[in-house]
Amino acid sequence: MDFNILEVTCDLERLQFSGRMWYLDAVMPLALKLGLVYLISEIVLTVTRRSRSQTGTKQDRSTLGVLWLVIMASIAAGVYVAQYFPAAALAHGREIAYAGVALFVAGLFLRWWAIITLGRFFTVDVSIEKDHEVVERGPFRLVRHPSYTGVLLAFVGFALTLGNWVAGLVVLLPIALAFNYRMKVEEEALSAALGSRYTDYMKRTKRLVPLVY
Repeated sequence: MDFNILEVTCDLERLQFSGRMWYLDAVMPLALKLGLVYLISEIVLTVTRRSRSQTGTKQDRSTLGVLWLVIMASIAAGVYVAQYFPAAALAHGREIAYAGVALFVAGLFLRWWAIITLGRFFTVDVSIEKDHEVVERGPFRLVRHPSYTGVLLAFVGFALTLGNWVAGLVVLLPIALAFNYRMKVEEEALSAALGSRYTDYMKRTKRLVPLVY
């Protein structure tokens, strides 16, 4: 019996590679569909809920453009890494990916709940209306930026569906930094416009996660 060590080793490597890359055929299309759902929903918001205030752009300090640029670049880079760096594939990737789908859906639900709760005070750019109010009902009772909590949760879910820990970091780190910048600008604008009404609210609530941050 011929026994070729090299052939056996190659066969094992192919099996291992196949096991790690299952998500390219099974979950990667789902990840891309989730990304498309998010993209369409945000385009709709950008078109319909952009501030008409003359001071909106000044107060926004280009955060909307920064978010769009960072999000698109991070998603593209994450998908690329997931496809071409299989060595970083996660164990139990199928279960993790399905958990990611659940987180993505939950995140979008929270984001839209926050948007609906804000009503006419929600804009995609940072802008303060003349009769702006501090909204403390619904998810705003727990955190100051539930819509951002939702979208970041959705991106955590998206990152998990990629099944690759390096790809997940490539997606999440730049996006988290971009949203941190956005929250800083937004809180400065609200504090300047609403004074103690908003600063007192800031003292009572966390930014994104109740009792944590």
